[in-house]
Amino acid sequence: MGISTKIQWCDSTCNPTMGCDGCELWDAKTGDFSCYAGTLHRRYGATAKGFSPTFDQVTLWPGRMEIASKWADLTGCVRPVKPWLDGMPRLIFVSDMSDALSSGVDFDFLFREVFENVTSDNGARHKWLWLTKRPDRMASFSVYMRQRGLEWPENLWAGTSITNQKSVRRLSGLSRVGNDRTVRFVSLEPQRERVNLQGALGGVGWLIQGGESGTSSHSFEMGWISETLDACREQNVAYFLKQLGSHVVVAGVRGPGRT
Repeated sequence: MGISTKIQWCDSTCNPTMGCDGCELWDAKTGDFSCYAGTLHRRYGATAKGFSPTFDQVTLWPGRMEIASKWADLTGCVRPVKPWLDGMPRLIFVSDMSDALSSGVDFDFLFREVFENVTSDNGARHKWLWLTKRPDRMASFSVYMRQRGLEWPENLWAGTSITNQKSVRRLSGLSRVGNDRTVRFVSLEPQRERVNLQGALGGVGWLIQGGESGTSSHSFEMGWISETLDACREQNVAYFLKQLGSHVVVAGVRGPGRT
């Protein structure tokens, strides 16, 4: 977790858990271990402060959300490095180094750690952007809260990650999170192939697109940007381009990229 971050679309990060059950970016079956959070755990796990022993074994870190809730409110503040966030409340990315909806994390913990701190007097000042590759389980957590007479907090934005066409199906689960006041967002990053989002973004308010960083990154076609922009405009979805990545292709020719 960090009160400041280089991630362009938020001010801070917080991880109530560390680690993940795995996904297409961290898959023993395919041998793909390119997830940046997993890579950092392999490098620093069990040795650096704040890291869990391993990425593959999800661990709980109670108390982090409460600490983050007490950070200063940024409403009305100017961000010299991120002027596009000027005036907004503090935007806190939840689970940049984990997936808190992994199977071993029970809903009672998520209720205490996430819901209670997001809705506390301190936490209510901020916007919390909770990202998962398991939106079906997030939807189940939404039902868990509703069964207790509680609605999804308006300052808790629900998001899911997409990396390829197959993972577009996650949008179905995301659509079942919260209620008609819930802000839902999509992180199309790292985008690894052409993704058709025509007619798929119902209920989504915001999309973040980006290529992959690193020396062995997959290519990112510049044409994907205009295609995604068109889909967002047609479906009235706000758009944010995070980065092009390290392997940019323009009209079939590799061009300059950034990590």
